[in-house]
Amino acid sequence: MFAFGLGYSARRIVRGPAIEASGTVRSAEAAEALRREGVAAFVFDGVHGDAGLAAALAQAEAILISVPPEPSGDPVHRAFAREIALASDLRRILYLSTIGVYGDWGGAWVDEASETRTRTPRGRGRLAAEAQWRALGAARGIPVDLLRLAGIYGPGRNALLKLREGDARRIVKPGQVFNRVHVDDIAEAVRLLVAAGGPGGVWNVADEEPAPPQDVIAFAAALLGIEPPPEEPFDGAVMSELARSFYEDNRRVRVDKLKRELGFRPLYPTYREGLRALAAAGEGQG
Repeated sequence: MFAFGLGYSARRIVRGPAIEASGTVRSAEAAEALRREGVAAFVFDGVHGDAGLAAALAQAEAILISVPPEPSGDPVHRAFAREIALASDLRRILYLSTIGVYGDWGGAWVDEASETRTRTPRGRGRLAAEAQWRALGAARGIPVDLLRLAGIYGPGRNALLKLREGDARRIVKPGQVFNRVHVDDIAEAVRLLVAAGGPGGVWNVADEEPAPPQDVIAFAAALLGIEPPPEEPFDGAVMSELARSFYEDNRRVRVDKLKRELGFRPLYPTYREGLRALAAAGEGQG
């Protein structure tokens, strides 16, 4: 597997069993650190790639893309579409997208067949990138999986640590819910897709209990035995434009397709199981 963008999720994915991994990072320091862990890492800054990158890419049986699109388009497709199309051993492309492409549904449930209503530039950029990878796969005759991910959490990135670091807030917008997904469930979904070898498609990867964000913070605080931060009404909360934009979309995301067609059984079906496991492992414990 060659992974463009060996970030938080991709690193978890490529550490799975029976995966011989290579991929890209943005700095020479990060590449060297991954090489010490046995991952053949190359620098790709969005325009230029290390010598040897193209040769490693040519040997890939699966390509994972987790680099987000830029305002000017998908940097991986722009720089390497030709090399990917010519990779002789390639059997599958997996693109990590986002449930944000569904846009606002007023809290209603959505699945993979639902209309993509996003109005944001980043959401439209994701849809454009999805279309590009689908087109490349169709032209090459190989399956493309579009994994639409919920908000990602896991070791080193969770509400327990935010509480300890003093960064957690309980913003309350009546009726607002969010889905989340543990990074290990993302890795399991990728494993199942690669093992099944199916025709590709769109897959929602999320937990099974979309929940108000203030409830998640309160639950994490209870696990740590501390008082949660006070509730703040959304209308009066001081937030960045980016943070505020996430509250513009309200939906509940189904993962029935992944369960039905691939036998996916999430390790952490709700935030409760995920946070309990993280707390038991020492996350946020001081």
